[in-house]
Amino acid sequence: MSIVVAAPTFEHHRHALGIGESTPRISWKTQAPAGWTQASYELEVTRADEVSTASAEDADSVLRPWPSHPLSSRERAVVRVRVTGGDGSVSDWSEPAAVEAGLLDPPDWSAMAVGSNANENPLSDERRPSVLRRDFAAREGLVSARLYVTAHGVYEVEINGSRVGDDAMSPGWTPYRQKLRYYTYDVTDAITEGPNAIGAWLGDGWYRGRMGWRGGFRNVFGTDLSLLAQLELRYADGSTETVVTDGDWRAAPSPILHTGNYDGETYDARVAAEIAGWSEAGFDARDWSRVVAAHRDPATLTAPEGPPVRCTQEVPPVELLTTPSGRRVLDFGQNLVGRPRFRVTGQAGDMVRFRTAEVLQQGEIYTRPLRDAKSTDEYILAGGGVEEWEPRFTFHGFRYAEVEWPGGADALDAAVAAGDIVARVYHTDMERTGWFESSNARVDRLHENVVWSMRGNFLDIPTDCPQRDERIGWTGDLQVFAPTASFLYDVSGMLSSWLKDVAIEQLPDGTVPWYVPVIPADKQWTPIRPGAAWGDVATFTPWTLYERFGDTRILRDQYQSAKKWVDLLERLAGEDRLWDEGFQLGDWLDPAAPPEDPADATTDRYLVATAYFARSADRVARMAEVLGHDDDRDHYAELAAEVRAAFTAAYVLPDGRMTSDAQTAYSLAIAFELVSDEHLATAGARLAELVEEAGHRIATGFVGTPLVSDALTVTGHADAAYDLLLETEAPSWLYAVLQGGTTIWERWDSLRPDGTVNPGTMTSFNHYALGAVADWLHRTVAGLAPAAPGYRAIRFAPKPGGGFTHARAAHETPYGRAEIAWRIDGEVLRVDVVVPTGTTATVELPGGERHEIGSGSHRIEGAWSAASGDGSRN
Repeated sequence: MSIVVAAPTFEHHRHALGIGESTPRISWKTQAPAGWTQASYELEVTRADEVSTASAEDADSVLRPWPSHPLSSRERAVVRVRVTGGDGSVSDWSEPAAVEAGLLDPPDWSAMAVGSNANENPLSDERRPSVLRRDFAAREGLVSARLYVTAHGVYEVEINGSRVGDDAMSPGWTPYRQKLRYYTYDVTDAITEGPNAIGAWLGDGWYRGRMGWRGGFRNVFGTDLSLLAQLELRYADGSTETVVTDGDWRAAPSPILHTGNYDGETYDARVAAEIAGWSEAGFDARDWSRVVAAHRDPATLTAPEGPPVRCTQEVPPVELLTTPSGRRVLDFGQNLVGRPRFRVTGQAGDMVRFRTAEVLQQGEIYTRPLRDAKSTDEYILAGGGVEEWEPRFTFHGFRYAEVEWPGGADALDAAVAAGDIVARVYHTDMERTGWFESSNARVDRLHENVVWSMRGNFLDIPTDCPQRDERIGWTGDLQVFAPTASFLYDVSGMLSSWLKDVAIEQLPDGTVPWYVPVIPADKQWTPIRPGAAWGDVATFTPWTLYERFGDTRILRDQYQSAKKWVDLLERLAGEDRLWDEGFQLGDWLDPAAPPEDPADATTDRYLVATAYFARSADRVARMAEVLGHDDDRDHYAELAAEVRAAFTAAYVLPDGRMTSDAQTAYSLAIAFELVSDEHLATAGARLAELVEEAGHRIATGFVGTPLVSDALTVTGHADAAYDLLLETEAPSWLYAVLQGGTTIWERWDSLRPDGTVNPGTMTSFNHYALGAVADWLHRTVAGLAPAAPGYRAIRFAPKPGGGFTHARAAHETPYGRAEIAWRIDGEVLRVDVVVPTGTTATVELPGGERHEIGSGSHRIEGAWSAASGDGSRN
C-alpha cells in the first residue's frame, strides 16, 4: 500500500474562502500501511508568483503552524503537503488546496449599510421587506471577482438575475452590536464584460423580527433592514474596481409581503411579475426610491469560523391525509426543520397556504405547542404557467403541513403524485463525522432521532427548539449535548464561534447568560443571574471541544471567560465552598417535577450547583495546565479539591448515601468524581437500586440524564444502564420511539400514551438535550472514545449487554476514520477495529484483556459468556 496524503484543510473550515485568519493552521489526513508513522512533513505554499517550502520534524498532522508569512487581506495561497515516515518512506505531494483571506482589517471596508427609506410601523410583525439594486459595468480582462456581504437582517444576493451562493438565513445570528458575520463569494463567472447589475433580497431574521415568548420583543438589535456589500473586480492588468453599497443604490417594496422566523412568509408573485428582471442589467428603476445609507463600524465585521446554513436534503411526503374536518395534510414521515418547496399552476390571485405542525391530535394538525408562532407560508400566484416557490427567510419545525391548494383536492393529489411538493431540510452545513448501529432496531431509531434533533437545532446557533416562539441558544442544553454533537458532526468551527459569543455576552462579574445571543425575556430570566449547568458551558464546552478536536486555541480563546465564571462561583460560595443560595434551575425537567415548576426536582438544586462548581474549577485547572499557566493550575486545582471536600461533607452521608436520595444526585457525585473511593461502590449500588425501584424508568432531568448511564457503568452496573436504555414505558428514551417519535422530545411524555399532547406550555417535540445518551452509546455500547485530545490515541472498550449481539460505530477523527464493529458468536466476542494513520489505540475487552495496537485494521477475539456482560433483556 502506498502513502497517500489528502489535500490539506485550514483551521476548521470546510471551504477556506474569505477566512478571517492570516496564519491559518493546516491539517491533513494520511492513508498508509499498517503501523506506518509520520516522522516529518513538508509544506509547499504558492502565493502569486512566489513558491516556498518549509519542513518540520513533527509526527503530528493536525493544526500545524502556518509555514509562511501571514496572508494579507484578499490574498490567496495554494498549499500541498508531503510526508516522510519513520522508515524513511516519502509520499507523493498531496492534491493542492486553496486558502483565501477575507477582509482582515477595518480599513479594507468602504461599503455603507443601505436600506429602504420607507416609513414603517416598528411594532408590526408584517413590515414589508425591500429589494435593493444597482447597475455597474465591468471592463475587458476580468480575472476574478469577490463579493463580501452582510446585512442587518438576512439577505440573498443576485447578480445578473442569478442567485449568488447557496447559503440560507445569512449572515446568521450573533451579538450584532459587537460582532456581525460577513460571507465571501467567488462571483467571477457571474459577471460579464459591459453592463451588469447586482441586487439583494432582505428579510427580518433575528435582527429586527419578533423574538421570544409571551408576545416577544421586536427590534431587539435595530429597526432597519440594511445591506452591506462590497464587490471587488480584479483585472489582468493588475487594476481593481470596487462596487459598494452606497447612496447610488435604489430600493423598492419586495414581493415578500412579510416574513419572520416564527410566523412564516407571504409572497405575492404578482408583484414579482411586475418587477421581473429587477436584478438584471438595463432594468428601469427610475420609479424606485433612494436608499438610506448609514455607517457600520467595520471593526465589528468578522469572517465566519464555521459553515453557513444550507439545504442538505429534500424529503417528499409519505402520505396525504384527509382530516376529520376535511382538511388536507401532508405527512413527511419525519419531524424536520426547513421549509416547503412546490410547483403549482393556477389563476392570478390564487393562493397556496402551508400551515405546519409537529404532531396531530384527533386527526388534525395540533399547533398549541407552537404557542404564538403562526408557522404559515402563503404564496399568491401570478398566473400564466408553472410557478415554483420556496420561502426565503423563515424556517419551521414540522412533520405535518396542512395545505390549501388551487384547484382543490384533486389538484393537490396530482401535485403530490407528480413530486411537486417537498420539504427542504436546513441546518448549519457541518460535515457528518459519527455513525452508530446495533442489533437493536429501537435503539438505532433512538440514535437516528438524536441525529435529526441535532440537525434541526444546529441552525446557525445551537438552539433549544426549532418550532415555537423561542428558538434561542440555551447554554445548558448545549453544555450537556456537546459531547454527542462533537461525535456526530464536526462542530468545531460553529461552536468555537458561538463560544466567543458566550464570552461577548458574559457579564462583567462573570455571569454567563441563560442563552446566547441575549434577548429580553420575562421576569424569570431577567435580570440575568448565574445558574449551574447553564453557566458552566463556559468551562465544560471548551474542554469538550479540546478533547474531541485537539485544538488548544479553543482553550486559549475561552480561558478568560472560563476563569471569570469560576471566580464568580468562588465569590458566591464563600469560604464554606458551597453554592447553596440564589436562583437555580437544578435538574430541570425531572419527570417528578410538577408541570408548572420544572425546577422542583427530587435532587437538591444546591447539590447540583456545588457539584458543577467543583467540576468547573477542575476544568479550569486542566485548561491552565494545557496552556502552561502553572500558578492558575495550582490555584484552581486546590479550589476544586476544597469544593469536593465541602460537597462530600454537606451531601454525602457517613454510610455513602446522599442527602438527596435520587438518581441525579448519585450520578453527579460519581461522574464528577465527588465521592471518595470508599463510598464509590455504595453510591453506585444505591444508584442501581434507585433505577430498579423506578422500574428502569427515567428519573432524571437535564442534568442527570447525560450522566446516569456512565455513572452506572463505571461503578460496575452496566446491566442497570442497559435496563434503563431499553425500558419502553414513560418516562424512557424508547417510549418516544414506540410512540412514533422521530426526534428527541423536550418532555419525556410530550405525547401521552392516549395520544394527547402534554398540556404544559413547554412541549417541544424537537429538543436535543435528553438525547445526550447517544454519547454513551458511542463510547460504551459500541466502545469508541478518544484517549487523547483529538483522538491522537483511541480507546476501544465495548461493553456488550442488554441482549445486544452486535454494534458498530465509526467516527471521522481529525486523523481519519476510526471504526469498531463487535459481534457475539456463541462464546466468542469478535472485535474489528480500524485505527487511522497517525494514531494509536487500546482495545479493552470486557474480561479485562487489553491490547495496544497501531494504525491499520485489527481483529481481536475474546471469550464471552452471559456472565461477562449482560444478556438480561432483548
